[in-house]
Amino acid sequence: MAKILIVEDDPANILVFTKILVKRGKWDVIHTENAEEVVELAEKQEIDLILMDVSLTHSTYQGQPVDGIQITRLLKSNPNTAKLPIILVTAHAMQGDRESFLAQSGADDYISKPVVDQDAFVQQIRSLLVP
Repeated sequence: MAKILIVEDDPANILVFTKILVKRGKWDVIHTENAEEVVELAEKQEIDLILMDVSLTHSTYQGQPVDGIQITRLLKSNPNTAKLPIILVTAHAMQGDRESFLAQSGADDYISKPVVDQDAFVQQIRSLLVP
């Protein structure tokens, strides 16, 4: 069973994502907004996919504030974690944001909050999970 890491700072969003992923996707789910923990889990290959919130208000890495774009860039630039699928999640869904965020971060995909079509959301994740 695949394990999905939710990197999110809003408890309501964590709850919604967890319910959808466990109920509809039948996946194991863990969450953190601690950037060091994200990197550690990724390097240990303990997770199969990351749902990464773009704007994290309390996250730091090596003492510096970081957002989801920076954490994603860090993971994608590391040969040990570069292949780990990362889906950016954001409420900032303005026209052009998807392309801009994907280009800045190197993430594999993007979804806007709130998740309206749960089946499409689960299918989007499934398509990125390595069988």
